[in-house]
Amino acid sequence: MGLEAGTTRKSLGDVVFERMHRAIKSGAYQPDERLPTEHDLAAEFEVSRPIIREALRRLREQGLIYSRRGAGSFVRALGLKEPLGFGQLENVADLLNCYEFRLTLEPAAASAAAARHTEASLTAIAQALELMRDATNRQSHRVDADFEFHLAIARAARNSYFSTAMEALKEHIAVGMKFHGASVKRDSAGLARVFGEHEAIAKAIASGDGPLAGQLMREHLTGSRERLFPN
Repeated sequence: MGLEAGTTRKSLGDVVFERMHRAIKSGAYQPDERLPTEHDLAAEFEVSRPIIREALRRLREQGLIYSRRGAGSFVRALGLKEPLGFGQLENVADLLNCYEFRLTLEPAAASAAAARHTEASLTAIAQALELMRDATNRQSHRVDADFEFHLAIARAARNSYFSTAMEALKEHIAVGMKFHGASVKRDSAGLARVFGEHEAIAKAIASGDGPLAGQLMREHLTGSRERLFPN
């Protein structure tokens, strides 16, 4: 059901503006990142393009975005990111809790990404995967590429709540990825096996198989947790 169901035109514009405002302020988009086109945003929010156009106008007036003729709208680099309430990662219990939350969040995002991905979002997933492939071939692990892969999937889901939560948890997730990467490097085949898990997730998303993408993401995160915290 779209936003227009049971909502007035005026309140529709407010809802779209507030959601985009929240996404930008919380870091769902990077500074100077191009926003989706008016057509794509209209499809994402299930509203008409004039409503999207009005929301973008208000965002420009508040200095949150800027436009380039013929190129679209971009997020202004003004240090916009605001904390969402996650404290510092302090102990093993926090890390386990982070994994528990990711097991709820990321399989759902992967499943949604399989249904909603665009060519651009698949390219972002593939680019992060290639960085991971290169590192794996060198028997190395890149935390930045690993995180970008998972974030690209959250963004491909085209629901800012997924990507906003991932951005807010970046430092927490990176800690787990760092320790997990160190643990699998002890096994000569470990890095290749973990890369294969990521590659399988990407293929399921590209093929549009939501249930499989969600299952593979769940298995990957469960395996990561178990490799890091063996019984």
